Amino acid sequence: MIDLYTWATPNGHKVSVTLEELGLAYTVKPVDIGKGEQKQPGFLKINPNGRIPAIVDREEGDFAVFESGAIMLYLAEKTGKLLPSDRKGRSRVTQWLMFQMGGVGPMQGQANVFFRYFPEKLPSAIARYQNETRRLYTVLDTRLGESEYLAGEYSIADIANWAWVRVHDWAGVSIDGLPNLQRWLAAIEQRPAAQKGLTVPHVVKLDTSTAQDQAIKSAQTIVQR
Repeated sequence: MIDLYTWATPNGHKVSVTLEELGLAYTVKPVDIGKGEQKQPGFLKINPNGRIPAIVDREEGDFAVFESGAIMLYLAEKTGKLLPSDRKGRSRVTQWLMFQMGGVGPMQGQANVFFRYFPEKLPSAIARYQNETRRLYTVLDTRLGESEYLAGEYSIADIANWAWVRVHDWAGVSIDGLPNLQRWLAAIEQRPAAQKGLTVPHVVKLDTSTAQDQAIKSAQTIVQR
């Protein structure tokens, strides 16, 4: 049994979708980041960095794993699924997983912050992170024009990138003109495990309508310059 400490964020969904795809039994332990529960002493014993998600594998002597990418690798290795056993295949998956960890996640995360939450509107900062996120999307689109999935077969690399790219609107980044990326997004969205994983620990609907849509359009104008 796996204890999953998580909240409804892209990084949280990376792990919940992975667990669903692997068919592993798990117990959800919600960590309300809005209330700062990730900074409480009990959680810091599991993840000293104070970030969700984290897991505790009860079958392995209560072994704790933090960092979403590390958790995905651990679970894939535990089950022998979503990660090839041959060296080159494993490397391909790991490369695209690291692409998300080091690129898409940090850049889109900063786009989210400056576009949605930062107290001052800083057009140059918004444009910088939205531009870089869009550039990374074009890299994904090019790769997905060569292969159905990022590393050949469906893998944890797809789950990791999908969990972030699917909420591109929230960062004010368009996927127009990226047909391969759009095809891939739609295909994963149809997977029952992906749908179930997005309900953990609760369903979140991001409202980008009306005034927010207008804000997105304005920001996209900056990106396209």
